[in-house]
Amino acid sequence: MYELREMNIQDYEMAIELWKRTEGMALSNADSRESIHNYLIRNAGMSFVCVDNQRVVGTILCGHDGRRGYIYHVAVDPEYRGNSIGKQLVARSLAKLRLEGIDKCHIMVIEDNEIGNHFWNRSGWMKRDGILLYSSHT
Repeated sequence: MYELREMNIQDYEMAIELWKRTEGMALSNADSRESIHNYLIRNAGMSFVCVDNQRVVGTILCGHDGRRGYIYHVAVDPEYRGNSIGKQLVARSLAKLRLEGIDKCHIMVIEDNEIGNHFWNRSGWMKRDGILLYSSHT
């Protein structure tokens, strides 16, 4: 049986390996060990992993800016999909956001990420139209 628990930096190597082999997931320099470590510290208690036999088989990164919540890198190993692990990870992070007084959360999904878009649509999340995302390197 698997365990859901708070993510810590010791989970990084297995998490990044899962992210690299998750179809549709985009990774960048922001996913370095140092960046993830800082994210976990800044958003303590909001990100989770699913572990089976000491192996990370599911992840969610979650945080907020004091106003809105943001979810990143929801991933479940293909062997474990269909067991509601993704839903459980999302529910746990959303509960933590509510405890912080955050009542709205966003996730950005790449347009052609079929697996991700199917998951979020099936989970009752509303796709937003009319919003453009702009990015800049600082």
